[in-house]
Amino acid sequence: MTLDRRTLLAALTATGVSAPVSATYAAATPGGGFGMDVTKFGVRANGIDDQSRALQEAINAAAGSRVPLFFPPGVYRAGDLVLPSGANLVGIAGASRIALGYGASLAASSRAEQITLSGLTFDGNSRLLPEHRGLLTIRNTRDFVMRDCAVLSTAGTGLLLESCDGEVSNNVFTGALKAAIFSLNATGLAIRNNTIRNAGNNGILVWRSEKGDDGTIVSGNRIEDIAARDGGSGQNGNGINVFRAANVIVSDNRIRNCAFSAVRGNAASNLQVRGNSASSLGEVAIYSEFDFEGAVIANNTIDGAALGISVTNFNHGGRLAVVQGNLIRNLVTRGKAFVDQEARGIGIGVEADTIVSGNVIEKAPVAGIWLGWKEYLRDVAVTGNIVRQSRIGIAVQVSKGAGSALVADNLISGTTMGAILGMDGLKRVTNDMSAEKPAQYAQLTISGNRVQ
Repeated sequence: MTLDRRTLLAALTATGVSAPVSATYAAATPGGGFGMDVTKFGVRANGIDDQSRALQEAINAAAGSRVPLFFPPGVYRAGDLVLPSGANLVGIAGASRIALGYGASLAASSRAEQITLSGLTFDGNSRLLPEHRGLLTIRNTRDFVMRDCAVLSTAGTGLLLESCDGEVSNNVFTGALKAAIFSLNATGLAIRNNTIRNAGNNGILVWRSEKGDDGTIVSGNRIEDIAARDGGSGQNGNGINVFRAANVIVSDNRIRNCAFSAVRGNAASNLQVRGNSASSLGEVAIYSEFDFEGAVIANNTIDGAALGISVTNFNHGGRLAVVQGNLIRNLVTRGKAFVDQEARGIGIGVEADTIVSGNVIEKAPVAGIWLGWKEYLRDVAVTGNIVRQSRIGIAVQVSKGAGSALVADNLISGTTMGAILGMDGLKRVTNDMSAEKPAQYAQLTISGNRVQ
């Protein structure tokens, strides 16, 4: 005998075993399992009326039974939906759409666990959202999973996560007025393989209210066309922005056309930025700045930026880094090398307790590598790099109070001003030191470099 759904439900009832889903509401979900059909609760697809009340009843019933709630193809208009523990909303990718009609969020949860959203399109209808809310607002939630969804036309933040763990993967975020994804105070989050396009201020934000361990993994995302709609000096316009969050990994992302940076770490200790491909950036491509200890920036490719990699703000406690194996080229000044002491046209700039090794830099119109700023230079080693076609190969600060630097075994070719120059701020104060180092700079070790 073939066991179909009706036969199975009848058999369970006849034997006294409780069926997990009432036959009245049962539906086959896209994954091949059983759940509840949202239309069985009086929810009507493609109607002009708000469906929030009936949708909430369906969400509560399915979550209470711990079964998926299936959305057949169509548009469902709603607002301020609440996602309780166990909510599992399932749709057909590209066909099942929930559109915002009113409210502070389309859907929200607080102090819940085991929430799953899959195969759904969440449409913000360009309705303005309040501050500190997203089209989807998920707070203090354990085991949150969102995959194969789309978030569209959000007049604010697309997905707001606060004190959450779980995974956000394989989703598409398009047209968020502020940030596509904003995570605050994560407790074990992975943001993987999403596509983010045309965000007004930022692609992905990983922030904390105070400095502390975070550990979010941001990997394999495609991020394109990020503006800085609300202006500022770097808080907006970034593909990925990590603020106060320690032990974050940013890897294997493709980031293109951002008003400021591809990856920007601010007060983010033990940040790892590795294996990313970044192009067409308006400012520093990869930035580690302000009050951090520990950064690894490795094996990234950067093509087109005002500055390739910057590890800076030793004056505010920024220190301790490895910059290794990066390929950086085609940097620009847009007319001025320095604006209010902000550098342009430089491949790599570092200040304190940092090794710069095995990088390849080509076509930096000001300098391939820039070491320190005035007295803010300490314990920097620059070894085994290739610098080609730059005005200055390696610039090192020799201002009063500047600390030690080792410049050894680099290959420098095609420079127009000099291979290795001593600087006092922006002022050149030495001849090319690749041939002979002035005796008064005992803090510098320069050896084994090849210049051609």
